[in-house]
Amino acid sequence: MDWDFTENIAFKALYEAFKDSDETSALEFLSSDGASYYLELTQDAAGEGLDLGDNETMEELQEEIIEYLEKN
Repeated sequence: MDWDFTENIAFKALYEAFKDSDETSALEFLSSDGASYYLELTQDAAGEGLDLGDNETMEELQEEIIEYLEKN
């Protein structure tokens, strides 16, 4: 993926909210308290030219976000 989401302000807010939460599963967090942050991040990704209508691209972005949240 060509877009460095970790520099995005919506991702930074998502990351801080995840770290401040009691949730240990990034996927669970994204589907509950983190949903609004995730929506904003995906909107920014689309604005950066990522084709999120393509399932493979969307899955890759989601996997990278989850992996980053859980490992950092």
